[in-house]
Formats: sequence, structure tokens, C-alpha cells
Amino acid sequence: MQFHVKLLAILHIVFSCLAILVGIGLFVMFGGLAAIVAFNESGSDAAAGMAVLGAIGTFLLVLLLVLSLPGLIAGIGLLYLKPWAKILGLVVSALDLLSFPFGTALGIYGLWVLVNPETDRLFNQRPAPVRAA
Repeated sequence: MQFHVKLLAILHIVFSCLAILVGIGLFVMFGGLAAIVAFNESGSDAAAGMAVLGAIGTFLLVLLLVLSLPGLIAGIGLLYLKPWAKILGLVVSALDLLSFPFGTALGIYGLWVLVNPETDRLFNQRPAPVRAA
């Protein structure tokens, strides 16, 4: 089951990073559109259009960051088998079910991995003490 937990962690990290990159791309795209409006037009309408385009780009970036950071944090925690990451991973996987089709597949896989009794044993085992030579 350790393989599945590591795979789930990597998938959450990749899925979250892709969403963050999409947010950055949308921010740049709307900023570019605002620059095009500023270059081609002048006056109060152009200023209002630039402000709206900039606000939309910023909103989309912040929204995707807020939605993606929990998955990124859960993925990193799952890589290190942190007990809190299992709970966060369950929440993120349940929310991923709403993101059809790839998020739904990731959510189903995540719930299957994290609810499995073998996963409980994996997260509850203590590391062996290091013996001095």
C-alpha cells in the first residue's frame, strides 16, 4: 500500500501544480489583454476595461491558488507519511470528486487508498530508533 500512497501524493502534487500553472497563465493572458486594450484605446473606457481585465486575471489566479494549495500540501505530507496528511488527503480527495473527469478519477483513487485499513497501519507505525554504533 505504500506504493499507492506515494503515487497518490505525486498525483496530488502534479494536479495542484498544473492548476497553479493554469492560474498563472490566465493571469498573464488577462494582463496581456489589458495591455492590448491600453495600447489600442485611450480614455476612460480603456481604463475601465484594463481594470476589469486585470481584476478578472487576479481573481482567477487567487482562486486557483486557494483551490490548489491544499492538494499540494496534502501531497507533500503524504510523501512523508505524516498523520495529518491522511486527513487532509481525504478532504482534498472528496473535493476532487467535483472536478470531472480527471479530478473525479483522482478523488476516487485517493479515497480508495486513504480509507484502506493497510494505509492506517502505514501511517500509525513508528520509525525504528536509530542505534548508536
